[in-house]
Amino acid sequence: MTIKQIYDLAIKLGMAADLRGADKVKAYLARVKKQYDNLPKNKQTEFDQEKLTNPYSDTRVLTDNGKNIKKVLVGVDMEGAELLLAKQLGDIDLVMAHHPEGEALADLADVMALQAQVLASYGLPINIAESLTKPRMSEVDRGVSPANHNRNVDMAKLLGLNFMCVHTPADNLGAEFLSDLFKKKAKEIETVGDIIELLKTIPEYAAAVKMKAGPMIFAGSEEQSCGKIVVTEFTGGTSGSKEVYEKMAQYGFGTIISMHMSEEHRKEAEKYHINVVVAGHMASDSLGLNLFLDELEKKGVTIVPTSGLIRVKRFKK
Repeated sequence: MTIKQIYDLAIKLGMAADLRGADKVKAYLARVKKQYDNLPKNKQTEFDQEKLTNPYSDTRVLTDNGKNIKKVLVGVDMEGAELLLAKQLGDIDLVMAHHPEGEALADLADVMALQAQVLASYGLPINIAESLTKPRMSEVDRGVSPANHNRNVDMAKLLGLNFMCVHTPADNLGAEFLSDLFKKKAKEIETVGDIIELLKTIPEYAAAVKMKAGPMIFAGSEEQSCGKIVVTEFTGGTSGSKEVYEKMAQYGFGTIISMHMSEEHRKEAEKYHINVVVAGHMASDSLGLNLFLDELEKKGVTIVPTSGLIRVKRFKK
């Protein structure tokens, strides 16, 4: 495969798994196209053309030397040490990070608009969801602005390595997997403890338990009824607004499934009697990545896992 083919596949699978639904994703891209068409010519030259077909600004090809891709070194965070490892191994054709690097990191906030529509799909009015999400997007944008975004991209170029990152598409795959699982097992899940036990039947989370990084209850208790389960903190770039929990409680949300959560966010969720199950960051990232990497292996690409990736295959050659 070429890097472009891998990139295109990531976007295709991410869009197919997007919790917003295909129509909402198409509508989003149509709005971006309209915004672009309405720009003056001098502004169009500055516009990121990838956004016309890729709704995930945190997923990009960072370096591409045109080499055919047969073996990929993949991990959650692929930085200087991992790039040197790839060079040392000698036969790596592509380094793939999950967490964004380069321009994908600089534009991380843009993908967070997804969060408002996911919340709306679970019953929170879109006007409230957007009003709460937009200030948080600005906060994240300001927060990443001083970062040395291209540090690792520059290193990859000097080492002659192909480099890319696949963030929200992989997270979408993981979110869809869990959302479908909770729907399928709805009649068997009554308490927050039942959610923990169900998560531990998934190989990535079972492995994480052995590494002391498995699913945890951050708010609530094992005996509490879970109520309406929502997978609202699993995709969409990074953590959303902490002010959303009051509105979640008002609109009948019972238990949030999250990858990770700050103490500040946890306290707000607890304040409004929302149960929180943190599935685990590395295990959750691994789940989404694995669903994507399986598709690459089906096409003959060899995967070398590292940097927190718990590799689990769900297909047989």
